[in-house]
Amino acid sequence: MMKRYEMNDLGVLHYFLGIEIQQTEGGIFICQKKYGEAILKKFKMYGCKSVGTPLVVDQKLIREDGSGDVNASLFRSLVGTTRPYIMYATSLLSRFMHKPSRIHYGAAKRVLRYIQGTLDFGIMYKKNEKLQLSGFCDSDWAGSVDDMRSTSGYAFSLGSGMFSWASKKHKLWHNLQQRLNMWQLQWRHLKQYG
Repeated sequence: MMKRYEMNDLGVLHYFLGIEIQQTEGGIFICQKKYGEAILKKFKMYGCKSVGTPLVVDQKLIREDGSGDVNASLFRSLVGTTRPYIMYATSLLSRFMHKPSRIHYGAAKRVLRYIQGTLDFGIMYKKNEKLQLSGFCDSDWAGSVDDMRSTSGYAFSLGSGMFSWASKKHKLWHNLQQRLNMWQLQWRHLKQYG
């Protein structure tokens, strides 16, 4: 490329767009330790007690929880992140960007406490490893308390490292009553027409 385009060789890449890159004999390790530390310092949570999960298990967040509003701009800057293992938490909390409550802010601060305990986590792309493509997906069913919509997510890895992931709240509305009504219609149809 240097013959075709004018460029300078700056050596081995160590840092790019907030991602730290460590190249070793065994492969390439990428992480966001500096980025995580900067977020924790920005919100005065550096050195806080860490937690084992980014969200409280089985906690259902709702729009109007009666806990009082917090600064929406501060909340938005706290929620934005790029770490794949907190993608679901980020996706869930981003639903409350317009009018976050104290409970939403507390949930977002819990994510920071989780980051405190996972600063050294990253993705390792191992050298000379069998490159097997794997995909994983999961979804809830009407997990959003406010509108009964479902959320699904996926992650793809090639060899030892994840390379693509996403989480999305679906636009279709799922309702238990709708499913029961559909089941009753099918049952009646089967009884009537065999």
